[in-house]
Amino acid sequence: MPGAPQLQRRHIVAVTLGNALEFYDFGVYAFFSIQIGHTFFPAQSAYGSLMLSLATFGAGFVTRPIGAFFIGNFADRVGRRAAMMLCFVLMGVAIISLALIPGYATIGVAAPILAVLARLLQGFSLGGEIGSNTAYLSEAARPDNRGMVVSWQSASQGIALVFGGLCGVAITALLPPPALDAYGWRIAFLLGAVTVPFGLWLRMGLPETLHAPEPQTTVAQSSDQQPDTRLDLARRHWRIFVVGLTYLSSGTIATYIFTYIVTYAQSSIHLAARVGFIASTLGTLLGIPVAVLSGWASDRCGRRPLLILGNLVFLAMIYPMFAWIAAERSSLSFIIGLSVLRVLFSIPVGAFYAALAESIPKSIRGSGFGITYSVAIAAFGGTTQLVVTWLIHVTGNPVAPAWYLTGAAAIGQIALFLMPESAPVKLAARQS
Repeated sequence: MPGAPQLQRRHIVAVTLGNALEFYDFGVYAFFSIQIGHTFFPAQSAYGSLMLSLATFGAGFVTRPIGAFFIGNFADRVGRRAAMMLCFVLMGVAIISLALIPGYATIGVAAPILAVLARLLQGFSLGGEIGSNTAYLSEAARPDNRGMVVSWQSASQGIALVFGGLCGVAITALLPPPALDAYGWRIAFLLGAVTVPFGLWLRMGLPETLHAPEPQTTVAQSSDQQPDTRLDLARRHWRIFVVGLTYLSSGTIATYIFTYIVTYAQSSIHLAARVGFIASTLGTLLGIPVAVLSGWASDRCGRRPLLILGNLVFLAMIYPMFAWIAAERSSLSFIIGLSVLRVLFSIPVGAFYAALAESIPKSIRGSGFGITYSVAIAAFGGTTQLVVTWLIHVTGNPVAPAWYLTGAAAIGQIALFLMPESAPVKLAARQS
């Protein structure tokens, strides 16, 4: 492909590091939501403190579509690299700020206000990050390797959550509960912030992909060549945005239920926090190679088989695993059950990012992917843990998360049936 940048491993690391930091940060917040609630939201009941903490966690999702629109359009007009540099700077400011804000006992009501502002800035930066870096990877990768390269978006999320889980295990093992409340959770955030200077340095060396020629192996490439405005292009591709939004909403619910399991282990199954950390870490660790293998396989046999069959198996296993966990209430059932679900969930996700990116025209790929992703996250990422906590509270049934997750996965299954095949190997076969 003449004029296209040569993608190297360090480029993949540079691009996915921002996505990884996002999930490290949000994962750590979910892991330590009880302790953060104690710091910023003292309440008359543990339930009230937890709900306020989770509401602040959700505040970061409100500004994600805004960031996706402004930074995504910046990426589509100016360049992917410039947009990713901007996102990383904003992300670093937000995560360091949250780690250093004094608690309610020290500065009163200013503490929760500042915490919310930090989450809003974090959400704005992350809204622009996902569209810019996914567009970059899909454009810089070889067509016959695009699925595997873009699958590192999902894999990087898993890697970040593994580090977050290991950090949680180590901190909870080394610190007593009072120290964990006082400063232990802050250590976890500051460890994530260490990657910011390294990430900026790596991203400075990225070759730009925006003005490189688009290969003739994407579903949207023919549309992208027509002299339409960017708004016209978006209107003509409304179906792919609806399908993408639907599945991403389903996947968002699953993702944030998985990041909630440390709290779930403690508050609903009455197991030690360490069991929740182990389950989260193990399931995510096993899901990393599965996601990459799914992307690799989708380059060879097409995206749709991995999307449809992978999600179908995941859907079928949700209720049995949660029912087993609730019945046994043992560390072993908790770790095995949730690890199995996390691995199965990784199969469709590993192929989906490439499928959606290559179905969107290049001139609106950064903003289109980012807005679709961010709207799904805003609608369900910030509310999922609140809904699950409320369902468990009002029903008293620890299987309640399975009801919500099953419904979401079923709707996602319908969307995947409507997803067009976009793998270059399949498109080339049709044209021959």
